[in-house]
Amino acid sequence: MSRFGKVAVLMGGRSAEREVSLRSGGAVVAALRRQRVDAHPIDTGNEYLGQLARGGFSCAFIALHGRGGEDGTIQGALELLGLPYTGSGVLASALGMDKVRSKQLWRGVGLPTPAFRVMRDEGDTEAALDELGLPLMIKPVREGSSLGATRVAEKDQLAAAFREAAALDKEVLAERWIQGKELTVSILDGEALPAIGLETPRGFYDYAAKYQANDTRYLLPSGLPAAREQELQALSLAAFEALGASGWGRVDLMLDQAGAPWLLEINTVPGLTDHSLVPMAAKAAGIDFDALVLRILETTGL
Repeated sequence: MSRFGKVAVLMGGRSAEREVSLRSGGAVVAALRRQRVDAHPIDTGNEYLGQLARGGFSCAFIALHGRGGEDGTIQGALELLGLPYTGSGVLASALGMDKVRSKQLWRGVGLPTPAFRVMRDEGDTEAALDELGLPLMIKPVREGSSLGATRVAEKDQLAAAFREAAALDKEVLAERWIQGKELTVSILDGEALPAIGLETPRGFYDYAAKYQANDTRYLLPSGLPAAREQELQALSLAAFEALGASGWGRVDLMLDQAGAPWLLEINTVPGLTDHSLVPMAAKAAGIDFDALVLRILETTGL
């Protein structure tokens, strides 16, 4: 594995997803070292650009989630340093982190995504309600792991939901709620992995369902007919590529009660923890965790 040289595994950071990122990064370092890759953890919550510039690294494995790591910021810094890195580039990372701009782009190329409205102050909530009706999903435009996200079923819940999301972002997304089956499709090096169905008693797949709860159900196989799952894999790959994303990632979507698909968002640096979805999908495709991590590292081009 000497062909990879000295690998910086970037983790932690300063986003609201710091703790999840530290878990992902720790798992990546352990997996790489098991395969005799010279992997070094670097917490980007501290001064780190000097470490990267002077550390003799050949490439970077990005295990950062949220702002500063998944939004094009660290990708731009690595471009300036001339260090190859895993996953999507600057533009695709920024688009993927921005739920509104990604939905606008999907809509522009004819891909299905739920109706939405951007809210910038509490006064916008009435217009969103009039336009979209209830129930609604309210969430920050640039945040991950369902942080600040709330399902609103009653009008009197809307203001509080807006304030919770606005505490994390100056722009808040109001999205028409899709009732149906929640699914996610992982992407690895241009290939869509098996779809995973998600079921939780919490109302939707929120932060607790993702990282804390033991009652979340992961349906793998998804339970869909093979032809239908292939259609969703193709749609997810098209959505991923429409934003210019590359290397690896995950696309989240819904199937409504009539069976129509709706794209929700993409994740350009998904989690790699023991609760994470990409490792589950990879395992179903015959790729164990260590092999998955190595496949992702290979997206640096080394």
